[in-house]
Amino acid sequence: MESGDLRIFQAVAREGSITKAAQVLNYVQSNVTNRIQFLEAQLRIPLFRRTNRGMILTPAGENLLEYADQILTLMDEAVKSTQYSEHPAGPLRIGSIETTAVIHLTSLITAYHSRYPEVNLSLITGETHGLLQKVLDYKLDGAFVYGPIDQPDIESVTAFEEELVLISEPGLSDMRELLTKPMLFFDVGCTHRAKAERFLDESGIPSYQIMEFGTLEMIINGVSAGLGVSMLPQSSIAKAEEAGLIASHGLPEDYRELQVWFVHRRDSVFSSALSALLQMIEQA
Repeated sequence: MESGDLRIFQAVAREGSITKAAQVLNYVQSNVTNRIQFLEAQLRIPLFRRTNRGMILTPAGENLLEYADQILTLMDEAVKSTQYSEHPAGPLRIGSIETTAVIHLTSLITAYHSRYPEVNLSLITGETHGLLQKVLDYKLDGAFVYGPIDQPDIESVTAFEEELVLISEPGLSDMRELLTKPMLFFDVGCTHRAKAERFLDESGIPSYQIMEFGTLEMIINGVSAGLGVSMLPQSSIAKAEEAGLIASHGLPEDYRELQVWFVHRRDSVFSSALSALLQMIEQA
């Protein structure tokens, strides 16, 4: 079994399609098909079910993918460890919660790219739990998430300090009335939800409705239209508040503090690119 075959297998598994995998890898489609067939013949077991919806992993394929991810990550880390230099270069895959990406990361990434133009930096957004799992699975070199994070395989550094506020449509001020309205949050995994639920319980609100939205803009628009209220970092709603679209309300001290942490695996081989990013975060 060769690493090249594992990379092809990994691409087909992630893309769910021979055609898409060939495009991602910049390979001829027939070559991808032949390598998958060769790998299955070598292992003497089907790795995919061919369906109208694409290539679906069999249980054996799912097991192999776990090992393929680890093996290929270790190979990439081995290459990085030999390429450490004073001039950061190569790939750097990071993730971020959406509010931090929108408010803080544009200036940080711009400064980073200006200083280290040879680094091929990619950024994806998601929620804290999903991003943390991608870091643990070696799919991201690091991520900006809400913390603190208590995980033995993770190291973290505080990146940004935020203030959490309650937002509503303009013209409302009675806190108890506001808390009876539906709470608008990101999809399942939103870190603010636990704080909100604890706050509602301690405020004597016996039942409440939670509505899930995919983006920050959708939440702000929903609040502005009177659909409900939300708890968000003050920096992420400042422009909407200045424009008169929403109103913000201070929370008790136990609930207002919000920290964004940059996390990475404790056993990561530090590339020059990752080390340079950590240095910029600590300086900021």
